[in-house]
Amino acid sequence: MGTRHDAIGIKQVIRFQWMQKTANLLLFGLDEKQIRLELHDLLSVKQGSGSSDERGATSRSQAVNILMKIWVSPAPELVALRDEALALLRKYSSDNLSIHWSLISAAYPFWFNVARQIGRLLNLQDQVSQSQIFNRLKEQYGDRETVARYGRNTVRSMVAWGVLKDSENRGCYQKSVHVNLTDLKVSILMIEAALQATPDGKVMLGLLLNNPAFFPFHLPVMTGDYVSQLNNRIEVIRYGLDDELLKLR
Repeated sequence: MGTRHDAIGIKQVIRFQWMQKTANLLLFGLDEKQIRLELHDLLSVKQGSGSSDERGATSRSQAVNILMKIWVSPAPELVALRDEALALLRKYSSDNLSIHWSLISAAYPFWFNVARQIGRLLNLQDQVSQSQIFNRLKEQYGDRETVARYGRNTVRSMVAWGVLKDSENRGCYQKSVHVNLTDLKVSILMIEAALQATPDGKVMLGLLLNNPAFFPFHLPVMTGDYVSQLNNRIEVIRYGLDDELLKLR
């Protein structure tokens, strides 16, 4: 899992409609080659802003590769998570935001970490600035120009997804939605995705349910036993009377 956790590969703004299109192509039964062709056709006339200007071949390929890695050809350890997400999309289409959030967080832990820094800041203040986000990211990934560039792509993707909005102050953002998750299976999918986004694959349950990386969402209270009963890829370990550690099997 190391390579996936070290990568910062959000090389393009990823629009929510593209995520939904990719998942739908899978649900329709298309194979990997057909989906790649369909996405190239779609993105050939779609800019990151959603306008209908022709995209360059390089930027189009970068966006297609990201979408494919999330939904169509994920890392081997993420295939079961992807399959579960597809099953939930069939049943709970109204929860598609949280399902797509889970998949991109697991495939690209950089997304998860950007969201975590944003969530931490939003717990302290009403709006966050790019400089605050990027400074925190550089503490984790190093002071590289690509960290700021890909961080900017991630933030702008979250604006495009509708979970952040531009504030009146240039370069600052506010939270724009708050989704109360009611389906426990979708919530457990998010928990598994968070574990996959964590290098050692284990986190205390309380920290998972209140993880700042889930800042657009509110997860219901549940026990570790319940999580492990509904998801056989997650193990629960108890510490004392109340502390529960969840880890990937």
